[in-house]
Amino acid sequence: MSDPTRPAHDAGADQPWTVGGAGAIDAETRHRYELAGFGRPSGLGARPALLIIDVQYRTIGTRPMPFDEATREFTTSCGETGWAAVERIGTLLRTFRENGWPVLYPHVAPKRGYDAGRLGAKVPGIMEIPEHGYDFVAEVAPAEGDVLLPKRHPSAFFGTPLTSYLVEAGVDTLVVTGCTTSGCVRSSVADAFSYNFRVAVPSDAVYDRSPVVHEVNLFDMAQKYADVSTTEQLLPRLVALSDQNGPNGPKNEGSRR
Repeated sequence: MSDPTRPAHDAGADQPWTVGGAGAIDAETRHRYELAGFGRPSGLGARPALLIIDVQYRTIGTRPMPFDEATREFTTSCGETGWAAVERIGTLLRTFRENGWPVLYPHVAPKRGYDAGRLGAKVPGIMEIPEHGYDFVAEVAPAEGDVLLPKRHPSAFFGTPLTSYLVEAGVDTLVVTGCTTSGCVRSSVADAFSYNFRVAVPSDAVYDRSPVVHEVNLFDMAQKYADVSTTEQLLPRLVALSDQNGPNGPKNEGSRR
């Protein structure tokens, strides 16, 4: 039974998973994870990389729109909530570019008939996205030197050379942004954790089609796999990392596997 003396849901610095959420994580749930010792911070390493996952027009629409309207353009669109996250991703992207840190774009390539598999069976509409839906959103589009990683499955690691690129760049920390929080973001975070990378997830720089699903997955990642914070909370830590290591950071010291 819940303890009525424990505070109810509130959005604050100590609960960054509530950003964009629906108040789904109650006090009893938080209490149980606290008692079990989950959710301790792992911190940043020496050299971060930024993953911008699936930030394509098919996931946000060609302009900010409410969800129902957005899905009439692309059934896979998350609507205006995705556009809000793009603003935060842009802020992080500028910081990474200024410091010469790696930026990588795991993304879904245009689907062909032979790509259907189980995903096509579960979500048939994903096989009918117009070609322009796969374009990167202009505000956070790749630049010269960024790494493009086409993928066929949720995780940015599965069937791609992502790990090889990260090892070559001496990366020990991943800042994971994009969509969806419950799908490609979560699966990439879990795989990054499994490879022993430090992982940071800015809660307002990832997005999903459901506030409830978004919040629950952020909470669970925060307890098990990643340091979840807001972009505003994460930026000073990145600046401190830059001040400590200088632009470009220590490329190949102590972070190769």
